[in-house]
Amino acid sequence: MLGAKRHWPPGPSLSPWLTLALTLMALRTGWAQEGTEPVLLEGECLVVCEPSRAAAGGPGGAALGEAPPGRVAFAAVRSHHHEPAGEIGNGTSGAIYFDQVLVNEGGGFDRASGSFVAPVRGVYSFRFHVVKVYNRQTVQVSLMLNAWPVISAFANDPDVTREAATSSVLLPLDPGDRVSLRLRRGNLLGGWKYSSFSGFLIFPL
Repeated sequence: MLGAKRHWPPGPSLSPWLTLALTLMALRTGWAQEGTEPVLLEGECLVVCEPSRAAAGGPGGAALGEAPPGRVAFAAVRSHHHEPAGEIGNGTSGAIYFDQVLVNEGGGFDRASGSFVAPVRGVYSFRFHVVKVYNRQTVQVSLMLNAWPVISAFANDPDVTREAATSSVLLPLDPGDRVSLRLRRGNLLGGWKYSSFSGFLIFPL
């Protein structure tokens, strides 16, 4: 009849297995050409791996089993009550020492001097907690950068025993800068067991 619409039978649809086979053939063809060239398939999402990124030392990070560069951290504590000679305060010579080193990643902490020496340039975080035992003691503990006091903390409550001078700070350091604790006032006679000193590199500069 004139003007009547013709109805065409629908074409055969591709089975899921045939679609998968065609997709795998296209992927194999793309991989055979270049390892880093993406294969464009309509309606498909493809993740391309660049072999150069997987190599050790590439932009993807350090090789497996290697420590990331610039990893620095230390933690030291006191395990007993003891005050070596020269630790009386009221000056800059009253070094505070720690007999147990729990962490020393990067080798920056020197137990003999109680000091941390920065191995790399960066921003560091430090925290200390120095315990006094007797009431009516007044102690001032300063965190020193080389020969200069940066921050101080006090423990001076006359009615409290086992009080702690505690503080924390962020510091930009250059390689070779030395950070330590000094007893600037008072004494730690009979005290400072469980005191601690710790720090770590936040990020290199």
